[in-house]
Amino acid sequence: MKTHRIAVSIIFFINGIVFASWASRIPLIQENLQINHAVLGGVLLALPLGSLTTLPIAGWLTTRFKSRSLVVFSVLLSCAILPMIAFAPSPFVLGSILFFFGFANDLLNISMNTQAVAIELAYKKPIMSSFHALFSLGGMFGAGIGGFMEEFEVSLFQHFASIFLVFSVVVLFVQKHLLNTDLEHDDSHPLFAKPDATLLGLGVIAFCIMIGEGAMADWSAVYLKEYLHSQSGLSTAGYTAFSFAMALGRFGGDWLTARFGAILLLKINGLVACVGMCIALFLPFPFFIILGFTLVGLGLSTGVPLVYSLAGKSKTMPAGIALAAVTTVGATGFLIGPPIIGFLAQLSTLRIALGLIAVLSASVILLAGRAKIE
Repeated sequence: MKTHRIAVSIIFFINGIVFASWASRIPLIQENLQINHAVLGGVLLALPLGSLTTLPIAGWLTTRFKSRSLVVFSVLLSCAILPMIAFAPSPFVLGSILFFFGFANDLLNISMNTQAVAIELAYKKPIMSSFHALFSLGGMFGAGIGGFMEEFEVSLFQHFASIFLVFSVVVLFVQKHLLNTDLEHDDSHPLFAKPDATLLGLGVIAFCIMIGEGAMADWSAVYLKEYLHSQSGLSTAGYTAFSFAMALGRFGGDWLTARFGAILLLKINGLVACVGMCIALFLPFPFFIILGFTLVGLGLSTGVPLVYSLAGKSKTMPAGIALAAVTTVGATGFLIGPPIIGFLAQLSTLRIALGLIAVLSASVILLAGRAKIE
């Protein structure tokens, strides 16, 4: 089982790197296409469209086919789509590519978390947060690589093609160590499932948390760049710090959950994320922005792993479908957050638009007290 855990951890790490590779180069892509924040927000809307197309069927696919097969397929598809982004000649074409990128990313999200839930149950102790820590660590490395590529003016295609070649090989090597069997399930379970009250409550909490994650992934580099006095790879430092803090919080998340309980931990995290975002917005200097983004990362770190762990143990539906049901609610925040921020930024300023993260982080404090999750 230890070998399976390492293999699934590597998949989470790869997913973080692939997504951050795209997110870290958004400022350059926006500059190359010469589009404003509103147009960029519209382009980013293609990601949720692709993901929302996937989510209703991802759980069903995971129950019909082995999650192992879907993990390998979706990683290869995500990596293959990434270099295509570099050749997008217009916002419309970029949006079309991002649609399929979102499709592949969410198919991977459901299938790899299905593997993670099965492994956690075998361990009989909280370990879900450690998997998501590897995703955040991958995000940190992906953002760092993006900053390096920007600093040395490496082209988008060379950057993205390198990611494709390296991690396609890695996943083909790792796939033989993934779980070959999933949790037992009823094949007659319907394709579409409405979450019960408990799952819906978890989904709403995840929505508030994941809208912050999505906005940070797509807009943190753009926001920091506005306050830099020179062009440099430092524009990715905010997202790198955010990802590092997410990873750090998640590595300790299993212990914290066992020690303090889910509700209290969620309340603390909501407070930390809200304070961090306020620092970044009210003290718009590079040092304080990076510090604020670090606190946001710590605050958002353990919420989603906890939600996924609880959803995967649902007594009312198979793990894959329960995860898809909750993720449909929660991931909507991750996916529609960036375009909403773009539209709000065009109407006002990006600084004001990012205040939405602070508001929703504060909302987690209230929602955690009412959610029946323990």
